[in-house]
Amino acid sequence: MIQPERIFTIRQSEYKKGPVVYWMSRDQRATDNWALLYAQHEALKHKVPLLVVFCLVPDFLQATLRQYAFMLKGLEETAAALKKKNVPFYLLNGQPEKILPDFIRETGTGALVTDFDPLKIKQKWKNAVNRRLDIPFFEVDAHNIVPCRMASPKQEFGAYTIRPKIQRLLPDYLGDFPALQNHPVSFKKKIKSLSVQQALAGLKFNRTVGEVSGFVPGSAAGLKVLKDFLKKKVNAYPTGRNDPNLEGQSGLSPYLHFGQIASQRVALETVKAKGVNPDAREDFLEELIVRRELSDNFCFYNPQYDSVEGFPDWARRTLNTHHRDKREYQYTLKQFEAASTHDPLWNAAQKEMVVRGKMHGYMRMYWAKKILQWSSSPVQAFKIAIYLNDKYELDGRDPNGYTGIAWSLGGVHDRAWGERPVFGKIRFMSYNGCRSKFDVEKYIHTKNNPPVKNF
Repeated sequence: MIQPERIFTIRQSEYKKGPVVYWMSRDQRATDNWALLYAQHEALKHKVPLLVVFCLVPDFLQATLRQYAFMLKGLEETAAALKKKNVPFYLLNGQPEKILPDFIRETGTGALVTDFDPLKIKQKWKNAVNRRLDIPFFEVDAHNIVPCRMASPKQEFGAYTIRPKIQRLLPDYLGDFPALQNHPVSFKKKIKSLSVQQALAGLKFNRTVGEVSGFVPGSAAGLKVLKDFLKKKVNAYPTGRNDPNLEGQSGLSPYLHFGQIASQRVALETVKAKGVNPDAREDFLEELIVRRELSDNFCFYNPQYDSVEGFPDWARRTLNTHHRDKREYQYTLKQFEAASTHDPLWNAAQKEMVVRGKMHGYMRMYWAKKILQWSSSPVQAFKIAIYLNDKYELDGRDPNGYTGIAWSLGGVHDRAWGERPVFGKIRFMSYNGCRSKFDVEKYIHTKNNPPVKNF
């Protein structure tokens, strides 16, 4: 059953006899996908074909070959799974507001369904497409377990305010998924579509940052990572997740970011897994559900999530007070990108991100805070952190990333701490503080081999 609260009507209009189209964007999977299931429900109700379309934007928020290749290879797997269910998949090249209305006209679409995304560029696309439609248009939250609009109608102050709201609603939404049916109505018309190979070979996106070998794309790989985590790592999660020398985190963030695996599936498998320590299960579900959904809440209700203007008032005031404080060290974007600071720990974290495509979560906080400390201004620091994160991280351009940087630099979802130069009352992190928590020298040695080579 698809809860009606997951469904948001963008355009209420009379249904026209024709296929139901699912405009896939954030949730790039053929299973455990509420948006796809709702689209099939509508298609079955009207006894029409079901189509899935993906609009490939070649210049999406600084994404590079690294992210495009991971995404496209995952979509190739998704397309094959859909084909087995008699659901054709179309990969189109261009801005959605330009190509999607043409696709709708060409296919004679009767209704359009898409998935929820809090990022303002995605909201802009939907609004632009909507202005060119005369058919019903629905948005389904297939990413959050508790739908974002249901969890809270406003921006929350922090985890402590959103947690009870989510926990109260969670039993209503944490149910299993029905299976996608073999669709009984075929679509006969021939429509042009790119292959993944054509997209990778021919489109002009940034190819300066290469693919990484440590993460295999696709839903099947994401499920394997989940099973390995629950079998081998989850009981050590409460302590192991904060040591960058250990593989103590789940490794699921790229798969969750591209929607190749559903957070709800991850939660369901975690709840039913045998032999899991209750404290470890609780800690992991806190990160998976409360913290991730808090990030969606922040980006959805604060359109300045990628700017210092999105910081809370107290943080902007304290940073402004210390705006002209002397920086002992100050680096350019080029120096940051090349991992050429005086701090071997920061350099190692930057190298990990460049080479591996994913920096350890604890180091991301240290990394971002030091960019603030060594930049000419908070505005410049925010720009540099987002640029580097989105260029090299597989899970860049994500609400978690924007929120994490805003927490590190601007006190979002945090409180005021003791005042100090440059930071003001923003929480501080130091090299020696890291040394008290893990083997810094081991981390530095490991990440210096191999050297940075993906520029």
